[in-house]
Amino acid sequence: MTALTVRDLLDGKGKTCRTFVQVTTAEEARAAATAGVDMIGTAYTDGRKALPREAPQTHFQFGLPWGAHVNADQALRAAFDAIADGATSIYCALSPVIIETLAREGIPVIGHTGLVPPTATWTGGFRAVGKSPEQARAILQKVRDLENAGAYAVELEVIPHQLATAISRRSSLFTISLGAGKGCDAQYLFSADILGLAPRIPRHARVYHDFKKEFEELQNKRVAAYAAWCADVRSGQFPAAGQLIEMPDRVLEEVLETIETIGT
Repeated sequence: MTALTVRDLLDGKGKTCRTFVQVTTAEEARAAATAGVDMIGTAYTDGRKALPREAPQTHFQFGLPWGAHVNADQALRAAFDAIADGATSIYCALSPVIIETLAREGIPVIGHTGLVPPTATWTGGFRAVGKSPEQARAILQKVRDLENAGAYAVELEVIPHQLATAISRRSSLFTISLGAGKGCDAQYLFSADILGLAPRIPRHARVYHDFKKEFEELQNKRVAAYAAWCADVRSGQFPAAGQLIEMPDRVLEEVLETIETIGT
């Protein structure tokens, strides 16, 4: 298996649905790659820059953190660095003006519309976006702006599935659904939701394994192990013979005689 290129994704538009997962750890990246996830993404931060090495045969996306870059030059510099660190493509939720700067230099960029968490106050908070004609038209306009800016893909977050399907059929962009239904070119979820680790699982997600419960059980076992060790120390059962280093009595006697003659 080789990593999907941007060309592969665009050539498969409308023909197959790709899988795309957000990870935060090396363990998650390795597991997702082993499971056959098509695309893996994470924020481009110091603690995660090595994650592409964990999934060398998977399309890897680095996301430019919101607020870390205040102009196009800073975003472009970060995008080049992210590509050098192993990214196949770059997520950027900034304006089409900045996305155009990246795209002009050949950076494959994923834009974002619908519910964009850092700017959710403009659309009414953390809720579905695009139910009203005004919001739906605004989403369509943003998609057109991203197309014109040179993005190759767009994340559609928490919008009506009918609207997402209509956009996907009419747009040249590779469409990524995060709570936007089945009609897009890729389905995207966060590892925290799939693995049951998020404090609250959103409606559009599904838990496939309750790791939170397992981690709680593991923590309880840690506590029990420490408590048992403390009890053994206090009762004299630790260390036992298996944890002791033996010395022959004659060697100890010889050493003690030497010590006793020091200074005499």
